[in-house]
Amino acid sequence: MDIQLDRAPCGYFSMLENGVVQEVNQTLLDLLEYKRDELVGKHIESAMSATNKMFFHTYFYPYIQLYGHVNEMYFSLRTSSSQQFPVLLNGVRQEREGIVYIDCILIVVRKRIEHEKDILQTKSRLEELYQATNEANLRLEQIHREYEAKQQELTRMNEELEQLASTDPLTGLKNRRYFQKQLDLHIHAYQESGTPFSLLILDIDHFKKINDTYGHPVGDLILTHLAKLLQLNLEKDDAAARFGGEEFVIILPGTQEGQAVEAAEKIREAAESARWGDYRITISVGTAAVEDSDTGESLLHKADVALYASKTRGRNQVTGYSEV
Repeated sequence: MDIQLDRAPCGYFSMLENGVVQEVNQTLLDLLEYKRDELVGKHIESAMSATNKMFFHTYFYPYIQLYGHVNEMYFSLRTSSSQQFPVLLNGVRQEREGIVYIDCILIVVRKRIEHEKDILQTKSRLEELYQATNEANLRLEQIHREYEAKQQELTRMNEELEQLASTDPLTGLKNRRYFQKQLDLHIHAYQESGTPFSLLILDIDHFKKINDTYGHPVGDLILTHLAKLLQLNLEKDDAAARFGGEEFVIILPGTQEGQAVEAAEKIREAAESARWGDYRITISVGTAAVEDSDTGESLLHKADVALYASKTRGRNQVTGYSEV
């Protein structure tokens, strides 16, 4: 064997068809920690474990007999200290001087195995990380859905609270708090852009007598019916509210006092002609249109003065502030 093959960077051995080693290079001897006479003349299986002997018989011999070569067959040899030594084996069956030899090259794959293990471990860690990330994303989506649901519930509750805070519980109309806010907004709009509006204050005539005669439940029923009547006789943008007791207030956007008086008269007539069982009522109304000098308080005062005038004139009538 020449020096190049003897010191080649891979193991080499040549054996007869019966498996007896004829030649082995120094590289393989060094790898397996054998002396030359411990392998040459010995069966190649002497450097194999029982498991690898079975593998060799089952795959290597039949394959090389059938095809004449073996490429990259993975198995392990055994060192002199009985350690497993993983290799990739390439073999070829060829005849020299009438004798059939099987020449084999062995490449150490320990680093490759370690690399494959690292790849598998990395893959496993990536899969674990992906699974953890996927679970975290699913949890995050669940938390987001729960947050959205709670946010919607909170919005709904806030709307209900706002509705309760701005609604008169008996009549279902807006309450004094809501009315005051709307009045301030309309005053501001008028001051900014001159948008006109009028205010109505109406009062049920002799309401105390109704309560004293028929009782407060009947009085409450009449207040509820009147609230519904107001809603039926108002335009979409009009704002009606219960101001307190038997008093109601209405904001009529875009109207002057004459238009407000007409609207109030329509409501007065509807209340007078309404039949609510055995009960009948009349209402008195005062109207006032906003002017440059007005505040919310002064406009309320003017409408109230007009209402007082309606009552002192005999009730069941509408009075505009300009008439007072």
